[in-house]
Amino acid sequence: MQAAALRRHLLDQYHISPASSAAIAAFRSAAQPALGPQGLGGADGARYMSARAPAVKGAGHLVRKGTGGRSSVSGIVATVFGATGFLGRYVVQQLAKMGSQVLVPFRGGEDSHRHLKLMGDLGQIVPMNYNPRDVNSIKTAVAKSNVVINLIGREFETRNYGFEEVNHQMAEQLATISKEHGGIVRFIQVSALGASASSPSRLLRAKAAGEESVLKEFPEATIMRPATLIGTEDRILNRWAMYAKNWGFLPLVGGGSTKIQPVYVVDVAAAIVNSLKDDGTSMGKTYELGGPDVYTIRDLAELMFETIREYPRYVNLPFPIARAIASPREMLLNKVPFPLPTPSNFNLDQINALSVDNLVSENALSFADLEIKPHKLKGYPTEFLVCYRKGGPSFGSTVSEKMGSADVAPRF
Repeated sequence: MQAAALRRHLLDQYHISPASSAAIAAFRSAAQPALGPQGLGGADGARYMSARAPAVKGAGHLVRKGTGGRSSVSGIVATVFGATGFLGRYVVQQLAKMGSQVLVPFRGGEDSHRHLKLMGDLGQIVPMNYNPRDVNSIKTAVAKSNVVINLIGREFETRNYGFEEVNHQMAEQLATISKEHGGIVRFIQVSALGASASSPSRLLRAKAAGEESVLKEFPEATIMRPATLIGTEDRILNRWAMYAKNWGFLPLVGGGSTKIQPVYVVDVAAAIVNSLKDDGTSMGKTYELGGPDVYTIRDLAELMFETIREYPRYVNLPFPIARAIASPREMLLNKVPFPLPTPSNFNLDQINALSVDNLVSENALSFADLEIKPHKLKGYPTEFLVCYRKGGPSFGSTVSEKMGSADVAPRF
């Protein structure tokens, strides 16, 4: 009785006629079977528990709605695990700017995802607190999605998380849950260039095991193997520049002769998003994403010194000495009752990885197969290093500028 009286009061207050009220009720009853109830129960719960296979090749383009701007509707609802990391912010930005809804599972503080919310339209970036060791929280994070992107990775071990759990077991668990979901159209697993069961690096061996497990659980998954990532928040040039500023020199493991193929982080994010835009041709394939130029470690250090306008000074460290410097942390990691500092320039696993060259394979699928032309590093991709110039962005001159000015008469 009270509900009926309240309903009549609201109809009178907002001047809604009985005919209009009946039309609204008829529309709701007609739309309810198609839309289903909200939450994990009802139609959504049934969809989650469904055993039907995910969409495969021939299903057409995943991106099929809207004009392509951030206020459009792309049709993608993506859960991006590891979105708060270095590569994650660029993947979220690429997805959000074309009108996708992005679910951001996080396990840190409330500020860890704050910078991501500005990248999409209102309500399009959805943070979700989760626990990577809690299956139910993972299922909740992917329940509404049709795309899952796994960016979870860690380049060093801690007392709580090891290489095997982070880079292998978590990837396998995500693939298994996504397969059981029934509505996940695409699964993107971001691995690392050089991932191999025979690698001297434990991280790369774990990455290779993760790839194998993902493809076993979700055969339609796409594997991305990016090379060393370069960008504003990177973990190589920033560390080198800070070390050189603090100590006046840079240690080069093995003399800096190892060859790598560093890549601009924005290009890798674009490759991930482009793989979602195709007609399914990238499903079940592995892409090796390296930059257009091959650098030795010393060449890349030269580029860093030239950009920060400091005279290059190096100390060559043979591999046995570098390993001896980095080993104490690994030996004490699980033997002391307190956390140990995060390794930066002397990471034992990275030192082992530098013992072999890490380049894109000759016949591997790469950026060209995803219709992307990667940027050269010299220039805009490394411009962020100007913040390390001790006199400001206009301080000093590069080595090439000094050599070029030797034959030029001074100006007065």
